[in-house]
Amino acid sequence: MSGETKQRRSVTSFVLRVLDVVDRVGNKLPHPFWLFVIMSVLVVLASWILSLAHVSVVSPADGKTIGVRSLVSDAGVQMILGDLIKNFVNFPPLGLIVVVMLGVAVADKTGLLPALMRAALAKVPAKLVTFAISLTAMFAQIASDAAFVVMIPLAMIAFRAVGRSPVIGAVVAYVSVGGASSIGLVITGSDAIFAGLTTSAAHTIDPDYLVTPVSNYYFSVASSLLLAVSITVITELVVAKRVAAMNAVEPELTDVEELPDMTLSAAERKGVRRALLAAGAYVALVVLAMVPSGSPLRGEGGSIVNSPLMNNIAVILMLFFMIIGAVYGVTVGTMKSPKDFPDLMGQGLRELVPVLVLFFAVSQFLGYFKWTNIGQVIAISGARALDSLGAQPVVIFIGAVLLISLMNLLLTSGSAMYALVAPVLVPMLMLLHIQPETTQALFRIADAPTNSVTPMSPYFVIALGFIRRYRPSAGVGTLMSLVLPIAVVNLCVWLLMFLAWYGIGLPLGPGVPVR
Repeated sequence: MSGETKQRRSVTSFVLRVLDVVDRVGNKLPHPFWLFVIMSVLVVLASWILSLAHVSVVSPADGKTIGVRSLVSDAGVQMILGDLIKNFVNFPPLGLIVVVMLGVAVADKTGLLPALMRAALAKVPAKLVTFAISLTAMFAQIASDAAFVVMIPLAMIAFRAVGRSPVIGAVVAYVSVGGASSIGLVITGSDAIFAGLTTSAAHTIDPDYLVTPVSNYYFSVASSLLLAVSITVITELVVAKRVAAMNAVEPELTDVEELPDMTLSAAERKGVRRALLAAGAYVALVVLAMVPSGSPLRGEGGSIVNSPLMNNIAVILMLFFMIIGAVYGVTVGTMKSPKDFPDLMGQGLRELVPVLVLFFAVSQFLGYFKWTNIGQVIAISGARALDSLGAQPVVIFIGAVLLISLMNLLLTSGSAMYALVAPVLVPMLMLLHIQPETTQALFRIADAPTNSVTPMSPYFVIALGFIRRYRPSAGVGTLMSLVLPIAVVNLCVWLLMFLAWYGIGLPLGPGVPVR
């Protein structure tokens, strides 16, 4: 065995040992709900201690002294009890995600979203199959967690159809849905959640600040295309060769149970056509409604960027998905009566219940954090420390991305992680004249790539289960070794793209400057 081979195996072994430690430590972490309950208790204790120590800072905005308020006091107890319902009901992401998912549920449960995914991959040329699957999987994120269950088997079918290993298809779909989460060609529930959390965090500095679900849209679209290319290149140069090497030692099974057919029926094709026509008509009507200078959808002075349309984009999206989902459902017969419409919406909300339960714990944690002023004290102190060190934005960006990426190996829920870091990171960077939307874009970069690496993710197990149909000996290390090169390259390429975007000064979304 050559020295180079020994060194490569040593590095691989070290990486797998590190990930094994992450796996064991991560498995000991409580459910995110209990994690935020524990964090809330810690805020109560910290507020008491810091208040006794008379910890305070001077606000750079108005020169007023901001001290830590104790929750272990009459006012604190009254706040904990009296604001419990208000904290939850007024939690910014709550209304946004519920409204958007009401519409997405209709499009998903009628079968439109799965049909669109199948149609996108049905006749893809062999040379483009990797790129097509990657881009389609990013679009599929609109179906939320169901995207993993739908896209992985579809990708395996597509690869097998062109004479390639289904294992490669499973890896491509998995990293494209999980490793490029929260970005895509369309606005999703994640955009609504992130916008709400960023808005809530920004209110620490500016109570009137508003971040909309489209605040990172331009950056997200460009990121989708870049990461689809990155995933394609690394898959062909590294992953495909590694799978081929595995097959040389242990050939894949070929007599496994047949996967579902990807071909659309005549009724489904008709439904997709009508849904696309309905989508075009809806978009055209919205555009036409914006044309008059006095349109109620425009803002002051006829503004389109700062307008009721953009500020209430969640409602526009809800109606969009409801309409195209209903058109498809009526055409193919999955929606037979008006009663089916609210039933489908209810099915979608039932799947959202775990998120709402988590939101309850998160909203209390953020409410305590804000009331005690701990967030402001940390943000102002942190901003002053960075300013005194003369840290340049680029250094801050790289440091934040690397830190969150490492944390994300243990806490894989993007919304839970952002709820944890946003209350400090967003206001702290605002004090350094970095836009909240820019901080949100940074979090997307840090959060997504490592999602696909850690076995802490429940979807890691799902992907591994599909791969084992063709390679029964595959284990956690097998999938990690296939995903890790893509995750590392995606993180580096995506961060470099952001730094270039920031340097040029391109807008992150409609009316949202990057600096």
